[in-house]
Amino acid sequence: MRAMRDVLMVSKPIAPPWTDSNKNLVRDLATALRRYRPWVMVPRGAALPGVVSVPVYREAGAYAPSRAANARVFQQLLLGPTVDLWHFFFAPNPLTLRAGAVARAIRGVRSIHTIASAPDGLETVAPLLFADTVVALSEHTARRLAHVGVHAEVIPPAQAPLTVSDDAIAAARARHGIVGDYVLYPGDVEHSDGARVFVDAASAGGALTWVIAARPKTDRARHAVAALKTRAAERNAKVLFLGEIDDIHAVVAGAAMTALVVDTLHAKMDLPLVLLESLALRVPVLVSTSTAAAELLPSGGALGLPARDASSLAAAVTALHGDPARRAALGAAGAAWVAARCAPDVVAAAYERVYDRVLARRR
Repeated sequence: MRAMRDVLMVSKPIAPPWTDSNKNLVRDLATALRRYRPWVMVPRGAALPGVVSVPVYREAGAYAPSRAANARVFQQLLLGPTVDLWHFFFAPNPLTLRAGAVARAIRGVRSIHTIASAPDGLETVAPLLFADTVVALSEHTARRLAHVGVHAEVIPPAQAPLTVSDDAIAAARARHGIVGDYVLYPGDVEHSDGARVFVDAASAGGALTWVIAARPKTDRARHAVAALKTRAAERNAKVLFLGEIDDIHAVVAGAAMTALVVDTLHAKMDLPLVLLESLALRVPVLVSTSTAAAELLPSGGALGLPARDASSLAAAVTALHGDPARRAALGAAGAAWVAARCAPDVVAAAYERVYDRVLARRR
């Protein structure tokens, strides 16, 4: 019998809190692999059950690793134990791509690079991609790469089944002061116009509460939230701002629908994790037709809307809220699609087939 082969997952520190889509992708993939032994990079003193935990980082760290943290990753690649494969998970940028290429040239290790978050300038840095195989999370990103001559396989992000009890939903409502039916915006407040359009749509009134749950990671984001609150007050919009919360699954599960109608998915996964979580919890989603999230439309659990159009968003929310049977049908279809396409064992099996092909080329 062939010995199990080892794959080092090169990523941010894989440790709580699980509020980062890229970290969650690595965690779910690593724990679902069956034919390969995953090695994951963790903070010192931490461990991820069921995998080989490599203590590269000093701490769980912020959303973007520091230069010192990146230097420790580079050292691990140059001096760490030999493995069969390196699997990179990071948004491409010139510095990390050049460092990865140098390490690969020195160690001669075959590699895969999953574009976990496609940067705005993806086409510019694409010629620096060095991995034997590039994986995109959506056809949208794969097409962008193809336009500059880079082929990418497409494997969607992983999403495990979710269940949230009625008691947990009730507790979340009480904790955050959410009364009645509500539509949830769990997105960016800094880079996209989604939150502003959401607030403007809320000013149309209706029986729903409009809830924004967004973690302001920077001073700029905190200023944006303050401006949104002022905008909501000026328009007499019924908007509840939750900020960063640790019971997001309960808040998502209790929503009538989730809306992420934005002009850009800057710094987010192509298929944002919160949308997959919403579908897994049988909550329909509203997405913009101009972003990669439009690839959720075939799931049957999503509705597509134009970006930058508050009137369309208000009308769609009102119509869907008034049709509970349609909401239930959308929720059921979305959950079935996520289970079939994004279950961790399904995604892991797809990656293992990629690993097989890359290692076969070596022979």
